[in-house]
Amino acid sequence: MASSHRFKTALLVSGGGTTALNLIGCEERGEIPTEIAVIIAHRLDIPAVARCEAAGRPVLVLSGPPSLALSDHIDEALRVRGVELVLLAGYLRAFRVGAWVGRVLNIHPALLPAFGGQGMYGRRVHDAVIASGAEESGCTVHMVDDQYDHGATLIQRRVNIQPDDSAQTLAERVFDQECIAYPEAIRKWASTHS
Repeated sequence: MASSHRFKTALLVSGGGTTALNLIGCEERGEIPTEIAVIIAHRLDIPAVARCEAAGRPVLVLSGPPSLALSDHIDEALRVRGVELVLLAGYLRAFRVGAWVGRVLNIHPALLPAFGGQGMYGRRVHDAVIASGAEESGCTVHMVDDQYDHGATLIQRRVNIQPDDSAQTLAERVFDQECIAYPEAIRKWASTHS
């Protein structure tokens, strides 16, 4: 990487934590210019919390129903840690962009704008892709704005859909591409913010 600056980064998680673990590994290997300052989860009982803690990364749990007050708590947690970049890593809640415009990335397990929007995540996306008869799928890393799965696309990676694909087999191949795409998008973002 050209710049030695490491961006203070937050990961927001809601699910299994596989995306977060991939990014933690990329950071530890020096593949992305980040310094994870905080990992935020919206519930204590999600697998991502235990997995990130097992990887030696403490997790801040900010729970409660979505509200302006909760968004304010998240904003404050980011600000006090000097966060420069927010990475949604399977985060299943709307993130109020506000002051973070241009500094929030998300990864989605389909080729947006297809198969995106509220309620389209995880297995639901892969089931919908297969049911549609599409010949390819993949993943999209995009800038986050105030609409679900919207905002400028930074990176897309594609996979062909096989005749015998299930949601599980498709998800596995798409995730392999996600592990490449998210770090690539982070480096691309960093190159314009150094």
